[in-house]
Amino acid sequence: MNPKVSICIPTYNGVKFIAEAMDSAICQTYGNLEIIVSDDASIDGTLKIIETYKFKTSIPISVYHHEPNGIGANWNNCIKKAKGDYIKFLFQDDVLIPSCIEQMVNILEQNPKLGMVASKRKFIVEQDLTSDATKLWIEKYGDLQRGLHFKINKNVQIIDRSLFKSNEFLKPPIKNKIGEPSAVLFRKSITDIIGFYREDLKQILDYEFCYRLLKKQDIAIINENLVKFRLHHNQATNVNSHSNISDYKTYNRILLREYFWCLNANARKRLLKKEYKLINFLFKIKSKLHGK
Repeated sequence: MNPKVSICIPTYNGVKFIAEAMDSAICQTYGNLEIIVSDDASIDGTLKIIETYKFKTSIPISVYHHEPNGIGANWNNCIKKAKGDYIKFLFQDDVLIPSCIEQMVNILEQNPKLGMVASKRKFIVEQDLTSDATKLWIEKYGDLQRGLHFKINKNVQIIDRSLFKSNEFLKPPIKNKIGEPSAVLFRKSITDIIGFYREDLKQILDYEFCYRLLKKQDIAIINENLVKFRLHHNQATNVNSHSNISDYKTYNRILLREYFWCLNANARKRLLKKEYKLINFLFKIKSKLHGK
């Protein structure tokens, strides 16, 4: 029997696109699946639509009601409820290509040293986000592995922890070199080693998790679009980017604390310089407040 894969769908008011996501889940060419839905108190018809799919497929569908506590908590609830050997996230507004899970599982089954596999992704751009700015975003973020120098063999690129020492790791404009959760599949057992997604983060928790994993095991990238990633006005990434979320400001501190000795010498110097400037600035503010 092929190992079980848990398709994890964290939801919140996803009525507009959830049917397309569910259709792509039940049409996978891979057979041994379960679908885990963790819902953050949706008030639209999301759960009603999901319930109809229990009559459209023999794939077990389990729906769990989750008390909202941030997106990371909902993602983690999916993982904790999952019974599969592998975790395959599918966000409510994204779509899986039919062979997505089959191809990803085959890669991991062939190489036990891999902890995660990701793929390239296509973009579905909704009309409310069609603009020159969106086109520019896709040009910058369309290929997350652009500029990396890991060899591609049989359409698969293996990324190891030497990524941290490369000049490309901290090179703008992109920090995520792996992929969004809908574009990755990983062994559930890795959470026993590295833990779950950080629930104190709102914007960078996906690739922070990937990099923690990469410190322990290699990651494969399939050089094929196996996921359709939707861009629209109300998606979490877009909403968070216009909020006061400070994840990006704390990213340097995460790197200093968790990855400092993994980085090359120039990157270490730049991080220390940035941190010194921040500490010096805060010290001056504190001195002014105390009249010193």
